[in-house]
Amino acid sequence: MELVVATRNRKKLAEIRYMLKGLGFKVKSLADYKGLPRIVEDGTTFAQNAIKKSATIAQYLRKLTIGEDSGLEVKALGNRPGVYSSRYSGEGACDKKNNSKILRELKSVPLKQRQARYICSVAIADAHRLLGVFEGKCSGVITTKERGRAGFGYDPLFVVPEQGKTFAQLDPGLKNRISHRGRAFALAKELILGLKHSCDTMEKGDEECCG
Repeated sequence: MELVVATRNRKKLAEIRYMLKGLGFKVKSLADYKGLPRIVEDGTTFAQNAIKKSATIAQYLRKLTIGEDSGLEVKALGNRPGVYSSRYSGEGACDKKNNSKILRELKSVPLKQRQARYICSVAIADAHRLLGVFEGKCSGVITTKERGRAGFGYDPLFVVPEQGKTFAQLDPGLKNRISHRGRAFALAKELILGLKHSCDTMEKGDEECCG
């Protein structure tokens, strides 16, 4: 049984595979297929982008598909970068450039006013319909310099107060349990397990069941 994750981000895919471990699906990504339709992430919310990813790929491949969109909202910046998190520094954006821009914009903002939150939306679709949308959040503070080498995105800047460390300093297993993505997938797994049970009980000849 196949489950497609609509992403080409290898680090994000690794986290999602960890969260789906043990469910009995063969998890694939967009990198495993050729000729896929281009997806423009033009939604104004994370949920809209996640739904577009899952629905587009599920309809094209006729396979169960997960669309995920996530990002950082910084209160002092009017909740920017939001849905533009991955491309916040403009053309040629990368994690390093995005983090540098955030630090520049917050240079004069004291630590107690650097509240932020990560948000993740997960949408699950098959070839016929949208099956569910789930959201996870994690609150924290933006530090004054990068700390840690793990994770990706804004992880080196995002401090979890209860842990006293950035996401990039946490053990990956702990991060995946408490993060926005981990919380969203914890909610989504109940639906995924139900779909697996349905697939297990259907005839093997139904090619559209979970791929």
